[in-house]
Amino acid sequence: MSFELQGVGFSFDGKKVIDGVSLSLASGKFYGVVGPNGCGKTTLVDLLCRFRAPQRGQIVYNGKGLSAYSKRQLAREISLVPQNFYINFPFRVRDVVMMGRYPYIPRFGRPSARDTGIVAAVMEAADVAAMSERLVTELSGGERQRVVFARALAQDTPVLILDEATSNLDVGHAIRLLGLAAGKVRQESKTVLAVFQDINQAAAYCDQVIFMSQGRIAAHGGTREVLTPETVRRVFDVDAKVYHDDYSNSLHVVFKK
Repeated sequence: MSFELQGVGFSFDGKKVIDGVSLSLASGKFYGVVGPNGCGKTTLVDLLCRFRAPQRGQIVYNGKGLSAYSKRQLAREISLVPQNFYINFPFRVRDVVMMGRYPYIPRFGRPSARDTGIVAAVMEAADVAAMSERLVTELSGGERQRVVFARALAQDTPVLILDEATSNLDVGHAIRLLGLAAGKVRQESKTVLAVFQDINQAAAYCDQVIFMSQGRIAAHGGTREVLTPETVRRVFDVDAKVYHDDYSNSLHVVFKK
């Protein structure tokens, strides 16, 4: 088991943003998190990455409280592709991707041949190899997002968290990168948790979907069990039709105008 959240709560200025969330996240699963704006999705990611600490309850990772891990230990366990990635220094793309290997490189040490090989492989997989010598400050938003995705893949952690990681990407690159993440789940039994705005992307790639509403888990389970018109109506207050699409071989959601 990867994560166990036990009655986790977090508030901003007295307002509950995460309210008594209990959740188990197992290895070898692709989880999608969906919900309206302001429902607590990104705060949940911040808690899992230990950018914030729970004010109530606890988060356990592999049988040990998340707070018990050093920053270096945690960096070998959890990698993140954030919603927005800003960097003000003119690093080369190759150098930014190599940052994913820093948790494994001794202090004052140099990247090993293995580190260099991993970086080359993930850059090719994420379609950023051709821009390896370009400065990250000169890239478009979508290009930067692919670079930070490659950096997370280079980190090679058991858990990969994606916070609206495809929001700046064109359709082709979104499919490519989500496919890479899904492949890590199937082939290496990694845990992927992804926050989606596009509910159809969640339907296409996720084994389980977590619906959030007002800081709570509104529904959680297998995609085909919980992704229903009733759940969509309850969480988003919109009417929808959910059906199996033969072309994509996944559920598809369409909305009434």
